[in-house]
Amino acid sequence: MEGPLWIDAHAPALDEIRQDEARQRLERAVDEPMNLVVQGPPGVGKTAATRALTRVAHETPDADLIEINVADFFGRTKKEIRSDPRFEGFLQGRSRMAKRDMINRVLKESASYAPMSGEYKTVLLDNAEAIREDFQQALRRVMEQHHRTTQFVIATRQPSKLIAPIRSRCFPVRVRAPTTDETIDVLETICEREGVDYDGNGLEFVASAAGGDLRKAILSAQATAAEGGEITMSTAYETLGEVGDDDAIREALADARAGDFKDARSTLDDLLDDGGYDGEELLRETLRVARAGSEYGGDDLARLHVLAGEADLDLVDGLDDRTHLVHLLSAWAAGRTELRPDLRDPVEA
Repeated sequence: MEGPLWIDAHAPALDEIRQDEARQRLERAVDEPMNLVVQGPPGVGKTAATRALTRVAHETPDADLIEINVADFFGRTKKEIRSDPRFEGFLQGRSRMAKRDMINRVLKESASYAPMSGEYKTVLLDNAEAIREDFQQALRRVMEQHHRTTQFVIATRQPSKLIAPIRSRCFPVRVRAPTTDETIDVLETICEREGVDYDGNGLEFVASAAGGDLRKAILSAQATAAEGGEITMSTAYETLGEVGDDDAIREALADARAGDFKDARSTLDDLLDDGGYDGEELLRETLRVARAGSEYGGDDLARLHVLAGEADLDLVDGLDDRTHLVHLLSAWAAGRTELRPDLRDPVEA
């Protein structure tokens, strides 16, 4: 795709965030700076919402917003961290420093610098669910030491992974997955700004295929516009095709419905082990595929959503992904609407 990515070119302003509760809580943080935990599924706009906040809160947001993706530390070697231009100034002459000390130093130095304008700056820690508990303790101390001049925004899809002392120091901002209609509304706005022709069926195909992942929907719409010159059902299908592993997910649903749970489990194993999904992502994809097909009626879909809500709580807590997904399918196929909280086996509603 040529030109800037639409997710960057059309990043929302604070007053354009469509989720009222999240927007109002962020607006409150403009005049009353506070630490925040921005929580929600991947791709729903947590980082974009934080950037929107800082563009209103700071006169020089490029200088007073410091973004640190946790993967920048925990997924990289010490050499890679030292050579990162964002961090090398903090780590010069410290080649013998242990990795945990490097991370602590970057956090402390980032928080200690005076803001370029105003009374405080913002440090965004993205994908914070990956921070180990010992590093979270260090983060807690930095937050306590610099609370007067630094606002911390912790973006995560699993707030339960944060230690209690950090959660207690932060105001929660929940960003949910957008509905298909909300996603279509965003895509319409972007297409109008870009002068891209579209029709309702094309936008609905793109939005439904994204399954609540707004980032994915916007990038898919841009790819379709670049390849097909417009966004219609035919151009979207030709560009995106059968998105992801829809056939495999449909097969797992059908096997579960037929009582072939061994085959359903095998398919789920393949998707989790080889398809690159985690449990929450595969749960969202399963709901999307079930909604998009014509095989299941309203009662079936309603029960599947009820069970998915229960399974999602277990997945967020980091329990065994495949076990809960298989139990979800078995309870759904049996016409049940609850999972036993102790053994997680299906029981009659």
